[in-house]
Amino acid sequence: MTKRPVAVVGPTATGKSDLALDLAERLDGEIVNIDAMQLYRGMDVGTAKLPPAQRRGIPHHLLDVLDVTETATVAAYQSAASDIVEDIMARGRIPVVVGGSMMYVQALLDQWDFPATDPEVRARWEAVLADGGVAAVHAALRAADPVAADTILPTDGRRMVRALEVVELTGKPFAASAPTIGAPRWDTVIVGVDRETAALDARIEARTAHMFDSGLVEEVRALLDAGLREGQTARRAIGYAQVLAYLDGEYDLAHARERTLIGTRRYVRRQRSWFRRDPRVTWVDGADPDLAATTLTLLDEQTGRTAQ
Repeated sequence: MTKRPVAVVGPTATGKSDLALDLAERLDGEIVNIDAMQLYRGMDVGTAKLPPAQRRGIPHHLLDVLDVTETATVAAYQSAASDIVEDIMARGRIPVVVGGSMMYVQALLDQWDFPATDPEVRARWEAVLADGGVAAVHAALRAADPVAADTILPTDGRRMVRALEVVELTGKPFAASAPTIGAPRWDTVIVGVDRETAALDARIEARTAHMFDSGLVEEVRALLDAGLREGQTARRAIGYAQVLAYLDGEYDLAHARERTLIGTRRYVRRQRSWFRRDPRVTWVDGADPDLAATTLTLLDEQTGRTAQ
């Protein structure tokens, strides 16, 4: 049986959390979250965060570590998660890293060294975002780095600001700062979970309905009291942004649900495209009734090939 860390990645709603729990249970492992929005306290319903009672007594790390007023950053996550993974391994247990935040996965497993930040440059581009909105920074990024403009969501103002800052500071395209894919850090085994597209679409639709029926609007209202509007990251999460727009009277609740569903499907397509480009990922079908056993067999095979 593998003693290497295991990363369970892939699109939203494929069944990663359940598989990770099964693996951690059978491998004497501990869960390390790698979903950026699950870092936030109080963002439970809209992120499908597993309640403590359903965690089977397995330790979970990097859940509920940020207030919604704080900004989640890949660099901060990388530092914290690296320490946690190494601590788990030092105690003789198996880290099971699970989630679908693409850049966070790459930062952790490829030991990404991030370009320095310059407060003045960052502030200047943040002012452009504040004054002209995401359209203004997207236009600036299109002129400075067309590839980055094509790969970053045009609604992701914070990431576009960071890309513009990196381009200005380094004189190179944003992608030039990304690591070259090689052997994953700690010799991690990367398992990708996916499902047939129509089946996954149905699961996304059911998940979206469940979120709204289980109190997402009430959760957002409570987070407003905690400063959700002041945060730069949390308020832009899929579902939360749409409910905020509903509460602001921009559209009705049915439209908020529909926009959440559409946004999730778009995000899933981006996740699938991103992870499918990584040749290190071994893919499994989330619909497999014996998914945990199938995955454990794959882990054994990978460990055997490595040892040869």
